[in-house]
Parts: sequence; structure tokens; C-alpha cells
Amino acid sequence: MKLHRLILALLALTFALAPQSPRTAFARTNKPKYSARLISPRQGEVLVPGQVVRIQWTANFPDVDLTMCETEVLLSLDGGRTIYMLLTEQRNPKIQYFDWTVPNAPTNQAVLDIRFGCLNIYPETSSLQVQSTFVISPPPAL
Repeated sequence: MKLHRLILALLALTFALAPQSPRTAFARTNKPKYSARLISPRQGEVLVPGQVVRIQWTANFPDVDLTMCETEVLLSLDGGRTIYMLLTEQRNPKIQYFDWTVPNAPTNQAVLDIRFGCLNIYPETSSLQVQSTFVISPPPAL
């Protein structure tokens, strides 16, 4: 009986003293994963080729050091099924706006994809803004 108690005590002590997993970028946290929400342009807004428009959004980031991270914004003309063009190069994720000159690419289904990722820390993650579909009109007649 004493041997049985000794084994149980040693087993409990082993678990109590076992090293805890370190908090790394890959450890799961309770903080939400990356997501973005487009502020401008708004749902249904009509943009004209050549017009300068402020693209602006808010973002929820994972629990990582943002100094090794970047954001890119891409444009889809078919509701998000495919990407038409890259609107920005890699940007500081803390800066969540830029001024954009609307291209001559008429569509009723323009959607932005606001991507976020961190070099070897957090995989590039898409945040397709299908809830904020906007229109790029044909160019004005001359």
C-alpha cells in the first residue's frame, strides 16, 4: 500500500514539475485571429476611373509582435473570386488607410482583400471584404 501511494505521489510530482510550454507565436491564445473591416469605400458606393478615394479599414490582430508583420490590399472585380490587381505593396499593419486612384476597370462587383501576415510568425491571412462590394463605373463620356 505504501508503494502504491509513493508511485502516485511521484507521478503527481512529475506532472507538477514538468516544464510548461513556452508562449510562442505558435501557441494558441484567446485573442481573436486576424480580421479586417472596410470603412471606405462603403457598400454600393460608385467610384469613377481616375477618382482619388481614401481606402480605410480597421483590423483585429492576433497576439504577435507587429514589427515583423505587413498588410497588403488587393482588388477583385468579380466579387472576390479572383484578384485583379495589387493596390499596395507590403505596408505597416498599423497604418490602415491610403489614397487610391480608381482604375479604368468597370464592374458592379468590386471587392477588396485586406491581407495580413508576419514573416515566419503568422501566415498570410486573407480578409475578403465581400460585405462591402462597391461599383467602378465606366469612364465618363468625353
